[in-house]
Amino acid sequence: MQEPIRVLAINPGSTSTKIGVYDDEKAVLEETLRHDAEELARYSDLFDQYPFRKQIILDTLDREGINLTRLRAVVGRGGLLRPIPGGTYRVNDAMLEDLRSGKFGEHASNLGGLLASEIARKLNIPAFIVDPVVVDELEPIARISGVPEIERRSIFHALNQKAVARRIAAQMGKNYHEVNLVVAHMGGGITVGAHRRGRVIDVNNGLHGEGPFSPERAGTLPVGDLVAISYSGKFFASEIMRMIVGRGGLMGYLGTTDAREVEERIEKGDERARLVYTAMAYQVAKEIGAYSAVLEGEVDGIVLTGGLAFGTRFTSEIERRTSWIAPVYVVPGENELKALAEGALRVVRGEEAPRIYPSGKVEKGVGITDG
Repeated sequence: MQEPIRVLAINPGSTSTKIGVYDDEKAVLEETLRHDAEELARYSDLFDQYPFRKQIILDTLDREGINLTRLRAVVGRGGLLRPIPGGTYRVNDAMLEDLRSGKFGEHASNLGGLLASEIARKLNIPAFIVDPVVVDELEPIARISGVPEIERRSIFHALNQKAVARRIAAQMGKNYHEVNLVVAHMGGGITVGAHRRGRVIDVNNGLHGEGPFSPERAGTLPVGDLVAISYSGKFFASEIMRMIVGRGGLMGYLGTTDAREVEERIEKGDERARLVYTAMAYQVAKEIGAYSAVLEGEVDGIVLTGGLAFGTRFTSEIERRTSWIAPVYVVPGENELKALAEGALRVVRGEEAPRIYPSGKVEKGVGITDG
């Protein structure tokens, strides 16, 4: 019997680092390493945290009896890089330079590629990232905003969207590159993408105000009214941004980002909570309809995923409004560690070739099957 391929996956967050060890797709270890705020405050910038986080990972693996020499690859969460097509990327010097410099933005996920590279280098095995948030496969027509000075950008939950799209395609007995899907990732932010034969040809920018409102983001707003309050003299620019990202959506209307709390309020008869929560589902359904039009009605399935997909009241409302378009599949949660591992496994098995950063081109004739 062939020995399973063991992969270490690393997903750094602002106050934690999630790690997972997988033998093929089976989890051997999944753990969230919490970081004390006072400990992190000792470091002047994000990159300075890297040795501290690396040592905690290594100490945890040692404590859990994980033999590092059995690893065949290490994969990290992709950070803020230049726009690139989706896929699994081998970590190279150009990527490391962009992650260290923060030239495309600073986020804890930038540490993913750095940590993967350092651990893999000492073991003489490959390091990868998979489908970072900057995945950009938009068609030219999707970039037009209506104002020449503003171009629509692709920033979305690429890792989870593409991972669940692959799983649903397999459930259909097909390859991801053979199906058309509308995928809605619904968490703190909500992004809805039109997946046409393996490429996300259009998606709302869930970071800075497109698409449905979410637990903490405002989504698309009436632009004239936004301009009016921005120049009313009542708010600083930073306050307006907080209305859009952080204190918009459920937080703005109901004072909470916790969907479970909102559902409890509804059960107790809170009609305002019911209205706002239903409106969020309504806006997701509208967005799904819009992206079904992008796919010209050729939709094989609609996928609802992310943390909000655990709420049956929420998903049922969306399904009620969209099931006439295509079958609706509900895949709750984010499963990011497993998605990272799956991306690395496809390359190590030779099922797909890794991509080259920053060009996004595929490494021709490469199959990483050595141990």
